[in-house]
Amino acid sequence: MAVKKKKQTDNNKLVAQNRRARFDYSIEETFEAGISLLGTEVKALREGRANIAESYAAVEEGNIVLINANIPIYEPASQFNHLPTRPRRLLLKKREVNRLINEQSRKGRTIVPLKMYFNDRGRAKLLIGIGLGKRTIDKRDTVKTRDWNKQKARLLRDKG
Repeated sequence: MAVKKKKQTDNNKLVAQNRRARFDYSIEETFEAGISLLGTEVKALREGRANIAESYAAVEEGNIVLINANIPIYEPASQFNHLPTRPRRLLLKKREVNRLINEQSRKGRTIVPLKMYFNDRGRAKLLIGIGLGKRTIDKRDTVKTRDWNKQKARLLRDKG
């Protein structure tokens, strides 16, 4: 009996992205985590309104929690709304939680949220990564290579 492979489609709807994270940290490994949300939070996310630029993940009571992520209030819900920056529990397997806790305890490692999106099944997901903080010289090198690639692309476009 042949095993059917799950189709990999790129139907993921991006809600928020932390573009600064890849500049400030060198990401070693990524994990996909579910997010424990309230109904009004999901509706606000479906409108594409979220900000994870200044958020981070921390360990609280054996769980990984997303802190300082801003999901603005959903206006039509009036009195049944949520707090915009409340801590939200990340849904991971126990093995992944233990691995993240061990990695974070090592010097210089941080759990950084990279992207928030809806997957093919319509579930809100968060891509988190284990980041090692870059030094200033590494950041300069990143800028230098990025600028060179832009200039190279311009030259190739103009010449050919």
